[in-house]
Amino acid sequence: MTAPDLYPVSLRLLGRPVLLVGGGRVAGRRARALLDAGAVVTVVAPRAGDDVAGLAGSGLLTWVPRPYRGTDLDGAWFVQTATGIDAVDRAVAAEADARRIWCVNASDAEASAAWTPSVTRAGDVTVAVNAGGDPRRASALRDAIRLALDTGQLPLRRRRRTLETCGRVALVGGGPGEGGLITVRGRQLLATADVVVADRLGPRELLEDLDAEVRVIEVGKSPGNHPVGQDEINAILVREARSGQLVVRLKGGDPYVLGRGGEEARYCRDHGIDVEVVPGVTSAISVPAAAGIPVTHRGTATGFTVVTGHEELAELPARPDHTLVLLMGVRRLARTAALLCSRGLGAETPVAVVERGWMPDQRVTIGTLETIAAQAERADVRNPAVIVVGDVVRLSPFAHNVLHEVPKEYIYD
Repeated sequence: MTAPDLYPVSLRLLGRPVLLVGGGRVAGRRARALLDAGAVVTVVAPRAGDDVAGLAGSGLLTWVPRPYRGTDLDGAWFVQTATGIDAVDRAVAAEADARRIWCVNASDAEASAAWTPSVTRAGDVTVAVNAGGDPRRASALRDAIRLALDTGQLPLRRRRRTLETCGRVALVGGGPGEGGLITVRGRQLLATADVVVADRLGPRELLEDLDAEVRVIEVGKSPGNHPVGQDEINAILVREARSGQLVVRLKGGDPYVLGRGGEEARYCRDHGIDVEVVPGVTSAISVPAAAGIPVTHRGTATGFTVVTGHEELAELPARPDHTLVLLMGVRRLARTAALLCSRGLGAETPVAVVERGWMPDQRVTIGTLETIAAQAERADVRNPAVIVVGDVVRLSPFAHNVLHEVPKEYIYD
């Protein structure tokens, strides 16, 4: 059924009297929705189901336990029928129409003066779906829209602002760089962002989906090259938020795992800016997983340590059954391997270097503490890369039959 004569509109029912005729399950659902809108609800029905009776018993609505009378319309701003009896619903709708009161006739959508859409909400956004009088079709469309809203696939960004609009900052962990590995909440915030302050190792592909009006401020760092210092990044976040913007600080990995997110959050809060922190999938765990390496595994390793591959290694457990995950450690790989051997790890201890984990050009180099530095040099291994040291490396499918044939070199593109 088509309905070109429909004029979609939203009603403000806060504090206004609404009549609901019927007390069954449908009436219960409608009553809850009307109460959520702030309406003062009166239910007229000889009998009430558990939902209506419970709401009446809690004092949330008034239940009048008798059949409908025309005088029940007195003072009502809006009427909903839900008796399941066509003759009663038609009578209520006819009397409401005669008194110029909008009425939803649940028994006959085509003849009804008003329709109740299928509704979903995302924050301050409300989406109502009418589907030609087919409620199941409307529900299916509503659910699809809700999924798209939840996953940040629809443009939720505000276009109209008021003087009261307050800016804020969201520190979003983007995961190891592959767009599908960001959290749902992170994706939602990107869809609503006014400004994105982006790292080099975040999910760059998601920047292409941003609204054309969203400003992207690049602050990416690489080893030995920090064109935008941390103090300046902190100042950018506060400056943009103070101008009333929603600022998303899109970071690689997790903001609080060697990502200086704690410093950024503290700086913003110290300057009166509200901060939301959205965890991300840290590269310390996800990049080894991309190479088929679990950082713990029953019977192989019961713990792991994440370090930046520098001085702190001298204080860490040096056992092949305790996994070491080194971030930003390529430049000092030879020195690190020598240090670990001097601490008691055998030269045959397995090592994997995973470059550009989860990216199309991911590369995995497998070796041992004795061979890995020379392999990495010959292969021109570069950051971003994660280094894994320990027996868990043997579990990688890339390590099959490799670690028994050292000192051969194995590099997997």
